[in-house]
Amino acid sequence: MKLKRIALAALSATLVLGLTACGTSQNTTPSQSGSTSGQKMTLRLADIQPADYPTVVGDNEFAKLVKERTNGRITISVYPNAQLGDEKTAIEQLQLGAIDFGRINASPLASFDKQLNVFNLPYLFSSSDQMWKVLNGPIGDQMLAGLKDSKMIGLTYYDSGARNFYNSKKPVVHPQDLAGLKIRVQQSDMFIDLVKTLGGSPTPMAYGEVYSALQTGVIDGAENNWPSYYSTNHYKVAKYLTLDEHSRTPEILLASQSTWNKLSADDQKIVLQAAKDSQAVQRKAWTDLENKAIQAAKDNGNVVTKVDITEWQKAAQPLYDKYGKDYTSIIDQIRATK
Repeated sequence: MKLKRIALAALSATLVLGLTACGTSQNTTPSQSGSTSGQKMTLRLADIQPADYPTVVGDNEFAKLVKERTNGRITISVYPNAQLGDEKTAIEQLQLGAIDFGRINASPLASFDKQLNVFNLPYLFSSSDQMWKVLNGPIGDQMLAGLKDSKMIGLTYYDSGARNFYNSKKPVVHPQDLAGLKIRVQQSDMFIDLVKTLGGSPTPMAYGEVYSALQTGVIDGAENNWPSYYSTNHYKVAKYLTLDEHSRTPEILLASQSTWNKLSADDQKIVLQAAKDSQAVQRKAWTDLENKAIQAAKDNGNVVTKVDITEWQKAAQPLYDKYGKDYTSIIDQIRATK
């Protein structure tokens, strides 16, 4: 019996050590302060997009810069294609410290940090340039800092473009031109209300059904960013695109607070700066993909209509009265940024 108890104790210790090894890989023992200064580390970064997608291009640039700036001491392995789970799963793993970094859209993160809901409001930004002034300035820093309460560290923003309306019937220049058009939207109260407010007929529908629905006339149009308009071939069956840029919800590169707290102060600075520096590469990759989509639409003879954004912003004001009441201060700060 005594031998059996000793054997069981040894087995339990082995299991605990095995579970510990499943987390962050470190090659040396942590210092007394709990930081990892001077240690070799292998960390994991999760992304749901394909390996050649602009966000993953940014992830890889971030990993490359960290490795270079730590002389190979910190290695970040990027896992694209949702290998580590969908975005909700990745968020949960970040909070637990089971993974070290993640690239997550601001929309699902709003469930964990309420102030990020402001990014879901339509026509929040007047242009791409204005958005980046906001995101890379004090307001953007304030939004990232809020994630700390949810055990995540916001490092930087990545581009996910702007969503536009497109349809198979006619050019849409003014909000009232959407009247009578059946527009596919996400299963989102705000997006449904947006199309209603602008005069269209919102039609929630699974994303994979949109192409055939456009082709057969079940719906007249939809809305999405340029790369999605192109990659799904929607541009072939909905030739009228309106550059209203109603939604610009950024991507966010995050660290697990658990991992962050294990880094030395110097390593934290390196990681943060590498994240910020990777943004330029990610944004260029996004712009290149957008330009490819734009060229495909031009070659297809599509009609692309530029609009007066202020007219659409005014038309969407009722949504701010309904959904923006809790964010008036942030909205005012964003609108005041020129």
